[in-house]
Amino acid sequence: MLLRSKRSKALEQELSLANSQSIKYAQDFSVLFKEAKAQKTELSNANKQLKKYAADLRKTVTILKSTNNQLQDAYYDTIQRLALAVEYKDQYTGQHIMRMSRYSALLAEKLGFPEREVLNILYAAPMHDVGKIGIPDSIITSPNKLTHDEFAIMKRHTIIGAEILDNAKSQILIIARQIALSHHEKWNGTGYPYGLKEDKIPLAGRIVALADTFDVLTSKRSYKDPFSTDYAADIIKKEKGNHFDPDVVDVFEKNIDELVEISVEAEMVQSKY
Repeated sequence: MLLRSKRSKALEQELSLANSQSIKYAQDFSVLFKEAKAQKTELSNANKQLKKYAADLRKTVTILKSTNNQLQDAYYDTIQRLALAVEYKDQYTGQHIMRMSRYSALLAEKLGFPEREVLNILYAAPMHDVGKIGIPDSIITSPNKLTHDEFAIMKRHTIIGAEILDNAKSQILIIARQIALSHHEKWNGTGYPYGLKEDKIPLAGRIVALADTFDVLTSKRSYKDPFSTDYAADIIKKEKGNHFDPDVVDVFEKNIDELVEISVEAEMVQSKY
């Protein structure tokens, strides 16, 4: 009887302990549940806030891209208009600038230039004759063949152009300076102003030299009618390794049809005005 009583008490104690433990577990679980619920609410709020931040960021990036694009467009437009201002004395040079810059970009692309560098060439090429601003009008607009002395003055436009574009920070204007200074150099070293030879001539200058010549040959000038594409191409091919970089001539020959397309497109645009 005494043994049963002891066992009964022990059992009651165990049950009481178990009950107390269960109550504690339930309380702890309740606390954990409330904490988890609170954390879930916080995470949900944080997630909503992050989504709002992301939406705001996307909107800001879009605005910045649009602003940057507008600035870039304004920058390129300014360069183009400065080039046109220099060439304004000649009625033919407006379309010339557009065509030769596109020819230059196409040749650069076909030579394997990265897209960014192709665009740099496109926007730098129109500045090739910026130095003509320092040459007397009587020489620039002369319908006659220049005298020896007049030609000596004309050749200075390369150096004047380089001086105008000197110390530029923009990559486009740095390339424009190279082009202005070197687009009259020749592969065989007989060009000006410094008689540079072969790869001593910046590649951008070699490209623009050919593009500029092709457009002059195929365009009407005060002193000449336009040559046919085939005739102009023959002249350029004969100057391969003399006036022009052989690699640039090879690319020119392979892509002559695309160059003609650019010329036709430019003429169609001009005919609308």
